[in-house]
Amino acid sequence: MSTPRDRDPFDDRPDDGSNWQEPPHLGDGGNGPADDAEPNFADRRRTPRDEDPNADRDAWQPPGWDLPATDPARDRPAPDRPAGPDTEQPPAGGGLFGGRRRVREPGEVEKVFAYQGDLVGAQAWAVQRGWTVSDGTGPGDGPLADLVASAPMMRLGKDSRPAGVMRGRAGALELVAFDVVYASGRYIVPQYAVTAAPMLGTVPTFRLSPARFWKHRTGGLLQLPSGNEAFDLRWVLLVAEDSPRLQRLAQDSAVQSLLLGTDDGDEFWSAAGHVAAVRPDGHRPELLEHHARLLTAIVAALGVG
Repeated sequence: MSTPRDRDPFDDRPDDGSNWQEPPHLGDGGNGPADDAEPNFADRRRTPRDEDPNADRDAWQPPGWDLPATDPARDRPAPDRPAGPDTEQPPAGGGLFGGRRRVREPGEVEKVFAYQGDLVGAQAWAVQRGWTVSDGTGPGDGPLADLVASAPMMRLGKDSRPAGVMRGRAGALELVAFDVVYASGRYIVPQYAVTAAPMLGTVPTFRLSPARFWKHRTGGLLQLPSGNEAFDLRWVLLVAEDSPRLQRLAQDSAVQSLLLGTDDGDEFWSAAGHVAAVRPDGHRPELLEHHARLLTAIVAALGVG
């Protein structure tokens, strides 16, 4: 006589997994009729790495896993090209990374069109008015180096020099104008524009600067007020000693009117027998005319010529 103990009461449960088969789309795994179906996940992991060590690795290795095949043409040297003005030959010599690159010599076209100043701007303006133009290395250009060295606002490098020198007459004044330039690689860069009036007589030492400018090298100089509060708020006159001529400069209404009408971008000083103006810019016709007006008024106020 059978009792509930004689059999497992769970044998008839439909979800015990005893009748499970691999789905047809995954292959029978040995349980179904499809011999050409794709192997299941377990079979794929064994094929071909585990089952056949000599099987084709391309069948399972990710694309791009191996390095590309050797291309014999890739190792051939490139065809020689004739050296021209825009080509450079590879550097010779050893070293860990090869020799140093040789600097290419400028071609004839580059030499012809090398920077020589503002040929179509300030210098053209000067030539049209009968002024003379030089490169700053002439015998009469020597004093310009002393004038540049004394300029109040300039921060000069060791290779800064006057260039593009223009000389001529503007109204009642003889003027000399030039750029202070420096070399940057193969190019010449204008840094300051200087316009100066050579003086025959003794010129008192002074600096006339916008109040907003940082003042340096002012040892021994004293501020001389003009008496015009609006002017003194924007401009500062520094002198080595008080004198009637400097008093006239400080109080001159024409000078004050002209300077108050500017953008406070220029600075004026006297040195090396000149009364000069400087602006951090390159020369152009408008700047030449601007400096000429201001220097005419300043020289007239000083009473020197």
